[in-house]
Amino acid sequence: MRTHAVYSVLLLLCFLRTTRSIVCFCLGHCPDNQLNGTCTAPAGSHCFSAVEEVLDPETDTLVPERTYGCLPPDETGLMQCKGHLVPHFYPRSISCCSDLDLCNKHLVPIYSPTPEAGEGEVGALDPSVYHVALLVSLTICLVIFILLVTFAYLRYKQREDRIQRYISEAGSPGDNEEFGLPGTSTLSELIEQSSGSGSGLPLLVQRTIAKQIHMLSSVGKGRYGEVWLARWRGERVAVKVFFTTEEASWFRETEIYQTVLMRHDNILGFIAADIKGSGGWTQMLLITDYYDLGSLYDFLQNNVLDHEAAVKLALTAIQGISHLHTEIFGTKGKPAIAHRDIKSKNILVKKDGSSVIADFGLAVRYNSEGNEVDIAPNTRVGTRRYMAPEVLDETLVTSSFESYKCVDMYAYGLVLWEITRRTLTADKVTQCEDYRLPYYDCVPHDPSFDDMYQVVCVKEVRPEIPSRWNSNITLRTLYKVMSECWHQNPNARLTALRVKKSLSRLDSDISTAVMHKPIY
Repeated sequence: MRTHAVYSVLLLLCFLRTTRSIVCFCLGHCPDNQLNGTCTAPAGSHCFSAVEEVLDPETDTLVPERTYGCLPPDETGLMQCKGHLVPHFYPRSISCCSDLDLCNKHLVPIYSPTPEAGEGEVGALDPSVYHVALLVSLTICLVIFILLVTFAYLRYKQREDRIQRYISEAGSPGDNEEFGLPGTSTLSELIEQSSGSGSGLPLLVQRTIAKQIHMLSSVGKGRYGEVWLARWRGERVAVKVFFTTEEASWFRETEIYQTVLMRHDNILGFIAADIKGSGGWTQMLLITDYYDLGSLYDFLQNNVLDHEAAVKLALTAIQGISHLHTEIFGTKGKPAIAHRDIKSKNILVKKDGSSVIADFGLAVRYNSEGNEVDIAPNTRVGTRRYMAPEVLDETLVTSSFESYKCVDMYAYGLVLWEITRRTLTADKVTQCEDYRLPYYDCVPHDPSFDDMYQVVCVKEVRPEIPSRWNSNITLRTLYKVMSECWHQNPNARLTALRVKKSLSRLDSDISTAVMHKPIY
């Protein structure tokens, strides 16, 4: 009975508490803006204490601002006495009570203050903002990385497909007899037995020859790769092995050599081209005639020339260039070709004293029917020391094939200067200059683009001319030709055909003089 009575009393007290009005401590949230320190709320209300961080305009700092008041039943849905309000830019918190009058006077809700000044409002941003920014940044970086890897792979795949396509076009050679390689065949016989178009041997024959090459020794190394002395069936040949980075040069040189009617006495004799490779390595070969005397650059360092030898070297070199520059019309015609890297190192010397033009990795072809200049996609540029003024000052008209021919003639003028320096003044007179490269006294050994630009374009300097050249008609004629070849104005330079005619006349005069020379 006693327990039941106590329980009844408690229920009565709870009922009275929920049905009676409550007096709350009021500060900053009093009804009707009253400032009497208390407020009376109807039954079911709560007293609350809230704290919020606000910006003090006088000190420009964040300070806590506390408010007290009544929370009627119809507002509990907004403030929700659960400890924290809906998230805001600044921290806020609330505490509520309803058990006693003025119970909220001593409520002290806690909040987390904003980080100290220096971080500012940015430091108070929701951390999720940083997470989103980081995620977006990482995603963008990943996409860029995937694109770069994909691009690199496609480039590699394209290169491998191109090589395999070249190999597949050549087929799989069988025995020598099946592909026209009888055991007694020599290279000259094979070339004579070819199609006669002058475009080189059939690809199957080229591949067979390349597989039978026996390397002997390295004879030179350059920017493009390395040249080896090799043997094929007892015959000596030169094998040019290209660096893997010079794939474009190999393709271009192979295309040029296999051009219809390309074969000429003063163009390096082309024999075969092939690509060997599997897995991680690729070897690009170009097989040509071999000449013991090497390049004109090497020959001039070790030999002096009489007038007949000098004119023969100069004449045969320009005959090779003239053949390149000339377009041959017909069903099996030859396009006009410009070399773009004429220099003494790209001219070879035969045993008979004549010269041949080599290295066509930068050559361009001209299609007169479509008026198109075929320029290979090659990152290589010509040799800076031999660059024409219009190349150095970047005024070369790349759409005009005649411009490229003029560039060749400028470089030929410098080569002619190298030959003339090593030519004797007269018979039995050993007076001549030491071998030097053009502009040896004006620029460093390995001149930069700007070095050559300053000398050739700004100062308009040309190689020095020894006074002894004026005392001899042969040397004087050679000087006149070279000076007209390296003219500053491309349009004023001599053409290859014009130089060929002038030197042919000079060669004829020298031969006649030798024939009529008295013998003592």
